[in-house]
Amino acid sequence: MVLEDARKNKRNKMKKRFIFRTVVLAILVGAVVFALVTNLNKDKEIYKVGDKAPDFELLQINENNDLEKIRLSDLEGKGVMLNFWATYCKPCEVEMPYMESLYPEYKDDIEIVAVSLDASDLVIHQFIDKYDLTFPVLHDKKTEVMDLYNVGPIPSTFFINSEGEIVDKVAGALTLEKLESYFKEIQP
Repeated sequence: MVLEDARKNKRNKMKKRFIFRTVVLAILVGAVVFALVTNLNKDKEIYKVGDKAPDFELLQINENNDLEKIRLSDLEGKGVMLNFWATYCKPCEVEMPYMESLYPEYKDDIEIVAVSLDASDLVIHQFIDKYDLTFPVLHDKKTEVMDLYNVGPIPSTFFINSEGEIVDKVAGALTLEKLESYFKEIQP
């Protein structure tokens, strides 16, 4: 009996060890696969500096601006600041007044196109009213334009020259000084 119990205990220990090793191996394989997929997708920029900016058309929801729809290709001849943002994004909220302060001075040469990624028009309208935004604010309800430009963190901004080429891409909030220096870069 004792010998049989010892063999049974040994088999149970071996079985538990096998299960433990299998679980650890599965976790390690999962971690390696995750790391590989993340790194492969990390630098998958679709459009880079020097590329022609892809065209899109969205409805504008800002009542302070005359344009109803905006098609990027209609803005050729002007520099374009294409900004992806959302009302829940604090850095976005910080940079909006900077954009509004520069817009009256540059609006003849540069168009600010702010693409909101919010879910609801109501929160966007409240934000527009809060900051009295006069530049075009578009709503990307289905995140089609966000996906087209492969936008990651917000705010993300593309600076496009008058020929429709991407001059620079900035992930993160901009200061007033940096924003103005980018404007000078894309001003025709």
